[in-house]
Amino acid sequence: MGRGDGSGRLVSSEDADDTGTGILHVDMDAFYASVEVLHDPSLRGLPLIIGAPDGRSVVSSASYEARRFGVRSAMPVSQALRLCPHARVVPPDFTKYRAASSAVMEIFHSVTPLVEQLSIDEAFLDVRGVRRLWGTPGQIAVLLRRRVHDEVGITCSVGVAATKHIAKMASTISKPDGMLIVPAARTQEFLDPRPVGAMWGVGPKAVEALERRGIRLIRDVRETPFESLSRAVGPALAQRMQQLAHGEDARPVETERVEKSLGHEETFDRDITDADVLRSELLRLGDRVGARLRSAGWRAGAVAIKIRFADFSTVSRTVSLTEPTEVGQRIGETAVALFDQLERRDPVRLVGVRAEKLGESGGGALALWDDDEEQRRLEGTLDDARARFGVGMITRARHVGRGAERTASDAPRPFGRE
Repeated sequence: MGRGDGSGRLVSSEDADDTGTGILHVDMDAFYASVEVLHDPSLRGLPLIIGAPDGRSVVSSASYEARRFGVRSAMPVSQALRLCPHARVVPPDFTKYRAASSAVMEIFHSVTPLVEQLSIDEAFLDVRGVRRLWGTPGQIAVLLRRRVHDEVGITCSVGVAATKHIAKMASTISKPDGMLIVPAARTQEFLDPRPVGAMWGVGPKAVEALERRGIRLIRDVRETPFESLSRAVGPALAQRMQQLAHGEDARPVETERVEKSLGHEETFDRDITDADVLRSELLRLGDRVGARLRSAGWRAGAVAIKIRFADFSTVSRTVSLTEPTEVGQRIGETAVALFDQLERRDPVRLVGVRAEKLGESGGGALALWDDDEEQRRLEGTLDDARARFGVGMITRARHVGRGAERTASDAPRPFGRE
């Protein structure tokens, strides 16, 4: 299995057998760092850490030169600098990253209309219907890698397989700047010797629970009785793992992805111990989440919070709502209620609020009365005022002069990616 530093990678030749394939997973290599090198060639070959230089932020990305010292995404910058003291720290510039991402995705769409963008730097492509135009899946992978390099100036890795799961695993193993083709007939041969942690969606806690029972390889998952696997990771994950371990993955490439959640989070310049300040921040983030829901025409069926303490331990809590809402006040108040249920009162470095179980506004039956009607009208008025005068000019009085200094900008950031 290829590792995050690029060692142990496996690649295929350009003329490798691609019989029975048709799904590509394309992943940019150390995307943020690569874009920085593109804009400043003097950084090429240096260990780069993309993150705020104050040391309190976390690593957004790292070049492969830095990864060889053990630097990883989501690691505190201070820890990354202890591992690699001579690394260059570069503040993230998401304007540049979005522009590069758009250029890459435009290339993908010029080859096939069936593109499922997973994130700013990766996508699935279904190329089975464009063989007459561009050749076999392997040939299309070669073409895409060359075009991304020549037209955008960065490198990517591509997995070619019969299913999304195998294609994603293959691209990971081929990184950086590689291509791995898994013909359909060799799917099981490819899967069996891989560690269980290589499976898509199997996290560290699940790996630990499996390894305690001697389930270390995907072959072990395939051969373990369902009941035993279910006791280790629960019935839902056990069923999905056994399907994937047999190479079964019927998920199509989805050209229209519906967001399942959206959220905002803030990292403070200093650790916060004042619970009232934290509650104020959760209310403010709730307002921002509500504004985004209304803008997108969605309502939330659940609210989640994320709290990261000074020691970098993180807790999350979620609650389902009795009625879906797009009202920021209710989202914020629900977030505060979740926070108040926490027993820990350690210093906090980050808070986040997320809306989950999203559905279209107006969907479902109308209630006989609406407890949020008055607040909904108020927030609609605030939306109109912000559209006219600017987001930063209009806020609730309760937020003025409240809260703590934050390192994050007002640009939204997804949970779990910093």
